[in-house]
Amino acid sequence: MDQITRSGQRARPAFRRAVVDLGSNSVRLVVYEGELRNPLQIFNEKAVVRLAKGMTSTGRLKDDALAQAETVLHRYAAIARAMGASPVEVLATSAVRDAENGAAFVQAMMQRLPEMRISVISGEEEAALSAEGVLCGIPGADGLLADLGGGSLELVRLDAGKVGPAVTLPVGVIRLAERAGDDLTRARALMLEALADVPFAAEAAGKDLYLAGGAFRALARIHIAQTGYPLNIVHHYTINRDEARDLAGVVSEGGRKLIERMPGVPRRRIEDLPYAAVILRRLLRATGAARVVFSANGLREGWFSRLLPPDVRAEDPLLAASRDLVRGMVRDANLPQALIAWTAPLFPDETPAQKRLREAACWLSDIGSHEHPEYRAEQAFMRVLRQAGMSLDHHARAFLALTTAVRYEAPPEAGFLAPARALLDMQAAQRAETLGSALRLGYTLSAGTPHLLAGTGLTLTQGSLALSLAAANGVFAGDAVLRRLERLALMLGREAETVMQ
Repeated sequence: MDQITRSGQRARPAFRRAVVDLGSNSVRLVVYEGELRNPLQIFNEKAVVRLAKGMTSTGRLKDDALAQAETVLHRYAAIARAMGASPVEVLATSAVRDAENGAAFVQAMMQRLPEMRISVISGEEEAALSAEGVLCGIPGADGLLADLGGGSLELVRLDAGKVGPAVTLPVGVIRLAERAGDDLTRARALMLEALADVPFAAEAAGKDLYLAGGAFRALARIHIAQTGYPLNIVHHYTINRDEARDLAGVVSEGGRKLIERMPGVPRRRIEDLPYAAVILRRLLRATGAARVVFSANGLREGWFSRLLPPDVRAEDPLLAASRDLVRGMVRDANLPQALIAWTAPLFPDETPAQKRLREAACWLSDIGSHEHPEYRAEQAFMRVLRQAGMSLDHHARAFLALTTAVRYEAPPEAGFLAPARALLDMQAAQRAETLGSALRLGYTLSAGTPHLLAGTGLTLTQGSLALSLAAANGVFAGDAVLRRLERLALMLGREAETVMQ
């Protein structure tokens, strides 16, 4: 449906796509809006139908599960239609492709829901899509990806952002439990046997193990809750090998009653969690990975990224996320680029990663322009920290949020800054505060306009920080400018001075 603008004109509707992940455990609809480097979800709904339940013994999908899946697909088709999403594609994975009656179910659904494209994807294709989805959010991923579903486990070697060999194993949480006869000891043996045929798993030694899939994400939520971690975001949540092994050990050996008492446990995942923990522990042993990185991305994001134009896919995801977040919110779209050049002299020894964060901070620096002045710093901080951008790890979120808050003069002791301070070491926090102070000075000088900023410049020497001012441009060293310049110089360990031109 067309949107109506304030002038009464019909606005062009946003471009939307929808994908249904018809999995072995659940059926999920996600609707994406726009063609952004970081997929923007505007709708996400899941129904647990456990299609794979009982397949190990019968080889077939149960009638009651099929009936539930059909009802859910009808609802999802109606939602996609109402939201104006096109195309709408159903990706059927392990349970449907392996069941004797899977093809008949797909054929019946295609006749009843002709507007939905239903694709039964192979294990290899599922692995490839999952890998592309993870790389969409973690472009330089290096190690092994493990995407765990109800029916299968996809393993993909990721080599510094490139997709390597892949394999699909019939050890999803539902299928593993059934093959093991609900015996965890037998499940461990089955996992050991399955992983013996994955020679590239050992190539992840000392690297990262990337975990995708709902059961693995449930383990992450348990760990976040248990440790009091300051950011309740699973994507990019990272723990070391020992922490992951301990978590898996407690969950796999503690029994159902202990799991039920654990904070953060999704109720519908309780029976799956011991098997997810067994799988994780065997993966740690087989790979020798140094860290575990949880990913909220997978199959669906891989599907979306394949539909993007090549120039969008080639964008730097961190900078794209920052630009997308402030689209329509900044007062002058040309100022961020000017600030990037203006702040560069303050950080002569920055690494490429630090430079990207500084550039992202400049793009985000006017994000609070439309907020209430009394809450501008806090609102801007929370908006940046908790943004949907999938390419930001937790360090980047904390750095950018703290920088933005300081740019809006948040008091150093403000309680809302606690998550960022907990996630950053002293050096990174100091750098964020320095950059935030520089941006505050830049906005004071320029009133948020590139023209006025162009009449100023910063020069860093061994002993001083000099601010040059071109009086003809309408800038001058008032009290606010001098106060903020002195604060910035103090943070840099320099003496402040002004030079009129």
